[in-house]
Amino acid sequence: MARIQSFAPIANREARILILGSMPGKASLAAGQYYAHAQNLFWPILAELTGAAPAAPYAARVRALKARGIALWDVLASCAREGSMDAAIDDASAHANDFASFYRSHPRIERVFFNGAKAEACYRRQVLPELAQGHGPAAYLRLPSTSPANASKSRACKQRAWKDALRPALAAPALDKPADSTRLSKVL
Repeated sequence: MARIQSFAPIANREARILILGSMPGKASLAAGQYYAHAQNLFWPILAELTGAAPAAPYAARVRALKARGIALWDVLASCAREGSMDAAIDDASAHANDFASFYRSHPRIERVFFNGAKAEACYRRQVLPELAQGHGPAAYLRLPSTSPANASKSRACKQRAWKDALRPALAAPALDKPADSTRLSKVL
């Protein structure tokens, strides 16, 4: 199995929202860009929230995310995987990114949205146990994967779930962090 590496995070110090995938797929790794697969719905959905057209240059889409206070990263720093499917990730080979350092460098992150079940599962297993009590974001939510491999949900269902979760988060005032901010909320 091939060992693969994730990308650096897209973030600035003003980011309040973090969207986490599991690991970039083959198309993304080849392009050096998050969510590069032509059928992935991530950029079309985020376009409605950021104003950056899905066909805009990658740099423009990244600037639009940052301007709206959205950071983007993957839970895993590296893993062994054949192909692009999350189900093909060898869990024994998976190593998480350094979230404690990331959160220290991005102290305004208050909400985390997982792009699918694998990202949430990896975070629960590898990141939460490493975070000190109260040192993570205040709110977590799993959203349906934007991947074309997630055929169990329609495009309209995915769009609605993402927009219904992100619109209020983008408009909301800062959250007060509870003493135990490592609880994961219910999923959509």
